[in-house]
Amino acid sequence: MAEGSRVTVPSTRATIVDVARAARVSRQTVSNVLNRPDKVAPPTLERVRAEIARLGFTPHVTAQQLRRRKAAAFGFEVNPSGHAKMGHILDEFLVQLTVAAPGHGSHVMTFAPDPEDVVEGYRQTLATGLVDGFVLADTRPGDPRPQWLLEHDVPFVAFGRVWDLPDLHQWVDVDGGIGVRHAVAHLVEAGYDRIGFLGWPAGSPVGDDRRNGWLAGLADAGRTDPDEAEAEESVQDLDQATAAAERLLARLGPGSAVVCASDMLALGAVRAARNAGLALGPDVGVVGFDDTDVAEALSVTSIRQPIAEAAQTAWRMLLSPRSTEPVLLVPELTVRSSSTRTPSSAATRPHDTLITEEQQ
Repeated sequence: MAEGSRVTVPSTRATIVDVARAARVSRQTVSNVLNRPDKVAPPTLERVRAEIARLGFTPHVTAQQLRRRKAAAFGFEVNPSGHAKMGHILDEFLVQLTVAAPGHGSHVMTFAPDPEDVVEGYRQTLATGLVDGFVLADTRPGDPRPQWLLEHDVPFVAFGRVWDLPDLHQWVDVDGGIGVRHAVAHLVEAGYDRIGFLGWPAGSPVGDDRRNGWLAGLADAGRTDPDEAEAEESVQDLDQATAAAERLLARLGPGSAVVCASDMLALGAVRAARNAGLALGPDVGVVGFDDTDVAEALSVTSIRQPIAEAAQTAWRMLLSPRSTEPVLLVPELTVRSSSTRTPSSAATRPHDTLITEEQQ
């Protein structure tokens, strides 16, 4: 800046009154220009907008929200299952939801659950007036939250199918069944003789969906012999997953593969293979689900959920509820050395939903 030059800086921020006075209109007319321009005659609209630009006037966001009775924020329960931590996928979903929020003129407000009452945290958060609605996660059968929100006419969208309300379409989910089905196809093409499944105990809709994808994949490959369908169950615990995988591998034998319902279970399968002296990839194949950092670090093939796309879809559904239809996204398979029998099998032709590590 040249010496002696001067910049005029307003001593105070321009107000709606300043704009009204400069444009020789009422405050209500300025408000209409900002919020309902279709109500203002074109010459007046042009004149008011010119003064807004000249004065550098910006509406006070908080005041606008109060007038519209909108907070432009949506609540997200940070611990929906009541466990000690959320878990990789919900953590990632919250991050992506927060990153995408400004592009939809909104933001996310997190809150903790009430351990004594599933919906109490929603009731209290809504009563503050700080949120317009909610994004649900970790939906499951018997979940009282969707019904309560419907009864109280509270806008919401769910990341995960609303299992008890089949006619409710306000959800976005990932098709785990098709992801596992494509993983089985990859393992068949890679040359593994038998393909088993390590899943969660029966009764989990997500886990059952992934198990059904495994069975469908076997059927696709013509492996309908009941002896082919070897499976074990485990909760999300590394030691229990390892024990279950050891039992499964003992029945399957070398040259087989295991598709797992999660990366935690896949880690158990990796440990079981090493305990048995089997080389991961050449002797036994392992595929996980969720494509966590651990899977990447151990070079485990895993099914990746499109979490960023799910977050963007959730915002669109939440802010345009009248046109809402359920959305089922397709995951991708990231192929690594844990499902590569020989160097030549690493060049497997990808499915539409399969990518190799080099393509990332």
